[in-house]
Amino acid sequence: MIRLLQIEFIKLWNNRASRVLIISYFILLTFISLVAAIKFDIGPIKFHLAELGIFDFPYIWHFNAFIAAFFKLFLAVVIVSMMANEYSNKTIKQNLIDGLSKWEFVYSKFLTVLAFSAISTVFLFVISLGLGLAYSSFDELSIIFSDLEFILAYFIKLLGFFSFCLFLGIFVKRSAFALGFLILWLIVEQLLFGLIGWKFTSWETAQKIKNFLPLESMQNLIDEPFTRLSAVKNLGNQIGEDLNFDYAVHRYEVLIVLCWTAIFIYLSYTLLKKRDL
Repeated sequence: MIRLLQIEFIKLWNNRASRVLIISYFILLTFISLVAAIKFDIGPIKFHLAELGIFDFPYIWHFNAFIAAFFKLFLAVVIVSMMANEYSNKTIKQNLIDGLSKWEFVYSKFLTVLAFSAISTVFLFVISLGLGLAYSSFDELSIIFSDLEFILAYFIKLLGFFSFCLFLGIFVKRSAFALGFLILWLIVEQLLFGLIGWKFTSWETAQKIKNFLPLESMQNLIDEPFTRLSAVKNLGNQIGEDLNFDYAVHRYEVLIVLCWTAIFIYLSYTLLKKRDL
């Protein structure tokens, strides 16, 4: 397992574009900490974003996981490019000639996906913990380490999304087309939702069906955190809006994404197994 993972990281690190994207991704994750420095002091108007409570425990786990998930597209490009390079450079055929089985090939790619997801999650955890210790109004251990399910949800979300990208990279063979297919699939999910709700059933039932689709199920893992802020809730109460929503990470949501992850890896192997390389 370590040997397979080592081979993949050597390939990625020797590719200049992949190396730049990986470094950029982790730099952008670090930039979350710069949000704490945002201040406006114009006469009587004083605004300090950190004072709104976004870095308070345990809210910070939710906020940072939601924001960091937007940067996953950087690694998505790396993953589809990783597969495209295997085809264009014919290294996939050479690896199979050298004795690597097709399952070992797919397994090595999945290990890379798993490693990216795990490293990103640990990185986010460390950044969030540091920001929380620096700015949070709460320092009790029971509060600090509550709501950590959002960090787990972040890991599962990356794992599912990167597995989907891996499948697209194997299916399409070209990175640009694979990314285009990813955008197309996002549109297809929205169109299916609209069609089902308009023609076949109620909008509520259509939404329940949509929740089982790949990208939507990944999106559902981490709900938007902004309406959890006390300032936003107070504003909602003043205008008569009830902003008490269910923000929890549910087990069935995690299970749906894990099922899709298994399906994508299985389809990747099945496609590679049947394809004439």
